[in-house]
Amino acid sequence: MNNPVLELEKYGQSVWLDNISRSMIKKSELQNLIKTIGLKGVTSNPTIFQKAIGSGTDYDDHIKSLLHENPDLTAGELFEELAVKDIQDATDILSAVYHKTNGYDGFVSIEVSPELAYDTEATIQEARRLYNKVGRPNVMVKIPATKEGIPAIRKMISEGVNINITLIFSPKVYEDVVDAYISGLEDRIKQGKNIKSISSVASFFISRIDTMVDKELDKVNNEDLKGKIAIANAKLVYQNSKKLFGSERFKKLEKNGAKLQRLLWASTSTKNPNYSDTIYVEELIGKDTINTLPPATIEAYKDHGKPASRIESMIEEAKTQMENLADLNIDFENVTKRLTEEGVILFANSFRELMQAIEEKKNAILVDIK
Repeated sequence: MNNPVLELEKYGQSVWLDNISRSMIKKSELQNLIKTIGLKGVTSNPTIFQKAIGSGTDYDDHIKSLLHENPDLTAGELFEELAVKDIQDATDILSAVYHKTNGYDGFVSIEVSPELAYDTEATIQEARRLYNKVGRPNVMVKIPATKEGIPAIRKMISEGVNINITLIFSPKVYEDVVDAYISGLEDRIKQGKNIKSISSVASFFISRIDTMVDKELDKVNNEDLKGKIAIANAKLVYQNSKKLFGSERFKKLEKNGAKLQRLLWASTSTKNPNYSDTIYVEELIGKDTINTLPPATIEAYKDHGKPASRIESMIEEAKTQMENLADLNIDFENVTKRLTEEGVILFANSFRELMQAIEEKKNAILVDIK
């Protein structure tokens, strides 16, 4: 029986899972996904950990043992121990994929605290610390594409840290992200160091764009562009990506073993029930891309996906759609700026809720210990 998710590999696209939890690791669900759908990586974020750790009892025994050793651990310190353990276990499971693909795939991402999104130096310190603490070659540290995040990305790449740049919505910001990656590699070469083992992905968010743009279109009574701008934007960004990585500047680095920084399509679950539940998979299939999918979207695509290389089709239509949006006086750059700010707030809120849940678990456990 054909498996549409597995077939995406034929078109040069890797499937990563947008989810992680201890039960998934314990029940061998990750190993099963590697076998059945050709899973090539895992991404996590504060919201995913909030759902995993904040509810249920999967992490209680680990919290107990940590508090037995040191009852003074803060909620933040406890979270880090729990998250790092999950990331280490997941990277170990995916290490065979990492080696089989020569470091092209097989990565698991862990995110710096969203509360540091506007602090370059603190982001650098936390990214460095998390990378060393996980201590696996196939871990990626997630840094958001804020103005303050960009120099942190460059610095970490120059130190040989694998970076997943998150919360990218804007084509202009994407160019800054690519420049940070390439500049970081150049900085490393100037230091006389190897760049062959460094990997990076640029996580370009999709469905949230349509959610916000559709609201703007409602204000000007336009139905024609609804549900089309996120994909149009992604198609044009993909074209620009080919140009940026086809440049002489990058070709010089390739001769020294530099890897392409792939585009990773994130936020690809469908938010609007009027749209197909696989729209953000179908339309974004193409060479040298990754789609990070939540479990429900994987199931939907497995059931009724129709794989074909589509990322380079209807480019002129995509350009026209973006032009028509501008003609309606909808400032797309402003939309992407708001989406980035909103994304930071949403992740920071999830992080604070997670801290509160861990604090409550900690207090209940300490009562029992005493």
